[in-house]
Amino acid sequence: MKAIKKIGLAILLGSFVFSCAPSLKSNGNHGLPPGQVKKVTGAKSAKQYAPGQYKK
Repeated sequence: MKAIKKIGLAILLGSFVFSCAPSLKSNGNHGLPPGQVKKVTGAKSAKQYAPGQYKK
């Protein structure tokens, strides 16, 4: 009975640890800064790749 409680506790603690793991969100530029994306695409301005600078 003690072994079952220990296994259950280990599974519960493991689920808490893995559920709290952070997830990183990409900004759509594959992690590159706006200036580097500008170089890759050959654009004249990096403004369109900067966050908050999209045309409305």
